[in-house]
Amino acid sequence: MSELSVDHLLGIKYLQKRDIDLIFETADHFKEVINRPIKKVPSLRDVTIANLFFENSTRTKLSFELAEKRLSADVINFSASQSSVKKGETLIDTVNNILSMKVDMVVMRHPNPGAGVFLSQHVNASIINAGDGAHEHPTQALLDSYSIRERLGEVAGKKVVIVGDILYSRVALSNIFALQLQGAEVKVCGPKTLIPKYIHTLGVGVETNLRKALEWCDVANMLRVQNERMDISYFPTTREYAQQFQLNKTLLDSLNKEIVVMHPGPINRGVEITSDVADSGQAIILNQVENGVAVRMAVIYLLASKIKQ
Repeated sequence: MSELSVDHLLGIKYLQKRDIDLIFETADHFKEVINRPIKKVPSLRDVTIANLFFENSTRTKLSFELAEKRLSADVINFSASQSSVKKGETLIDTVNNILSMKVDMVVMRHPNPGAGVFLSQHVNASIINAGDGAHEHPTQALLDSYSIRERLGEVAGKKVVIVGDILYSRVALSNIFALQLQGAEVKVCGPKTLIPKYIHTLGVGVETNLRKALEWCDVANMLRVQNERMDISYFPTTREYAQQFQLNKTLLDSLNKEIVVMHPGPINRGVEITSDVADSGQAIILNQVENGVAVRMAVIYLLASKIKQ
């Protein structure tokens, strides 16, 4: 069996194309497993995984937990809001305390960019980055690409536009890296204030007109406006944002082709996307959720098989 070129999943930028191919092949296998009546495999019966979430998360946390349990791993959940982190304990102390309980793998979401890399240099466990600040969210990008591959056959050669809050989005950055690595073309679309200055250096096109962006693309990935990360207002009102950048059924139906609509969730229905689009046949939002479990099972399994060696 071939193996990953990395010992941790810290970001897409550390992966090679063959890593993504291997993760997807493995996810194909696990997708069959989770559609069986008995959804568990005993693959990781002797592996202990700690989920450390220093930032709120519902969907990613549940998806990882489900993936771990489907693989029969032992799971420890740790939520920073109810912990000694509030009392001033450092990240290293927290993690070392957890590792002294003989944990093999840590899935971590943290508000600081680079927290996963820092951790991987200081603790002896395999680290999976479940989102570090506005930096990367590798498993989300993997499941997004996997979902495109499932719907359109392949990612190479496809045109993907990422719409919305690019500045604060770790999903956008990881997606750009993952899509380009697989040979897709990427553009971003949103208010100028929410498009980072450095975006051109990533080889990404910028389109400020949503209709033009949709006419260009095969896939539109609609991001949530992350009000919780914004310390100042980047556009006048939510209503004005929606007028310019909302994907609604009228706009979707007026295109001279069918495009695939994605959303990493949670959806602000009526802001970046309307309910009739989110629930339409062109949207693969629920497929993304289902694929998230299979892709995370694949990542955990492949990293765990390196620990056991």
